[in-house]
Amino acid sequence: MRSGRPKQPICLSEDETRQLESFASSRSLPHSLVSRANIVLMSAVGMTNKEIGQKVGLSAASVGKWRRRFLSGGIQGLYDELRSGRPRSIKDEQVAGLIRKTLDSKPKNTTQWSCRSMADKTGLSKSTVHRIWSAFEIHPHRQRHFKISTDPFFVEKVRDIVGLYLNPPDNALVLCVDEKSQIQALERTQPVLPMGLGWAEGVTHDYYRHGTTTLFAALDIATGKVVTKCRRRHRHQEYLDFLRRIEANVPDDLDVHLIVDNYSTHKHARVKRWIAEHAGWHVHYTPTYSSWLNQVEIWFNLITQRAIRRGSFRSVRQLIDNIESYVAGYNTDCAPFTWTATADSILEKVSRLCNVISGT
Repeated sequence: MRSGRPKQPICLSEDETRQLESFASSRSLPHSLVSRANIVLMSAVGMTNKEIGQKVGLSAASVGKWRRRFLSGGIQGLYDELRSGRPRSIKDEQVAGLIRKTLDSKPKNTTQWSCRSMADKTGLSKSTVHRIWSAFEIHPHRQRHFKISTDPFFVEKVRDIVGLYLNPPDNALVLCVDEKSQIQALERTQPVLPMGLGWAEGVTHDYYRHGTTTLFAALDIATGKVVTKCRRRHRHQEYLDFLRRIEANVPDDLDVHLIVDNYSTHKHARVKRWIAEHAGWHVHYTPTYSSWLNQVEIWFNLITQRAIRRGSFRSVRQLIDNIESYVAGYNTDCAPFTWTATADSILEKVSRLCNVISGT
C-alpha cells in the first residue's frame, strides 16, 4: 500500500534514454551528474523515491528534487545552477584607487610597485593586489622597449618599403640585406649537460672567447631563400664583395631592389658608385631606428635562436661551419615571411604612440 501524493510519471524519449544511459555509465563526468542520471532512469521504470535513494545513497527528498528538476527542465535541469558566491569584500572605489595608484605613482626609493609594497600602502592583502592586477593585465615589473624614428622622410620610406612587400614590381627581385656583426664564437668552460626527464639542458655561465665573425645576408621576400657570407670585418669592402656575390646569384634580366638600413657602410661612396654602375639596381633605405621594417632581421632572429645562441664553439671556423650548415638546411625547406601590415596601419600605430608620449 502506497501513501502520499501520486508522483508524475517520467516518460523518456529514445534520445533522452540514450543520453542518460551515457551519463550513467560515464567514468569522466562528475559523480553527482552520474547519480542524477541513474535517478531519472530508475524513476522511468517505476521505482519509488525511497527505493532509488537506497540504491544511490541519497534521501527520498533528494531523489524527489531531481525528479522534479528533470520534469521541469529535462536533461539540462540535472546540472547545478550557477551560484552567486560570497559577496565581494572589496568595493569598486578601492579597486579604482588601487589601479590609479599603480598607474600614476611610484613608491619611494624604488622604480615600480610590487604586490607587497602596494598591499602595505593600500591596506589590502598581497593576494588581492595580485588578483586585481591580473584581472586588468597590469604588470608593473615589466617593460617594453620602443624607439620612434626621427627620420624626416619616415612616412615616405615606410610607404615605399611596405609597397615593395605587399605589391612587388614585375620582373624584379626584392632583397632584404643586412649584416649581423660581432657574432662571438663562445666555448663553455665545461661540457653541456644534456636535457633529461625533469631536467633542462645545463650550461656553465662562463665561457672562453675565440673571436668573432660578421654574417652578411640577403633575404628574397618572394621565396624566403637567403644568400649569406661570413667575413671577419664589416667594412664597405666586405659589403661590396657581398653585393658581387648577390649579383652572381641574380639573373641578368631581373631588376634588383635592395632594402637596407642607414649604416654608413651601405652609404659609402664606393658602394654608391657600384650601384650607379649597375642599371636596374635600386636601394631603398629604411627610416632611422626602424630596423623592424627589414625582413632579414626576422631571419637573423631565427638563426640566432636555432644555431648560434645555445651553441658552444671551439673556434671561429667551427662557428662559421655551423652557420653555413644551418643556411643550407634552411634553404631546402624555406618559405617567405607573410607581411600583413599596411603602411596606413603602421603610421596609425606610430601616431597613437606619439599621442601617448605627448600626453605624458
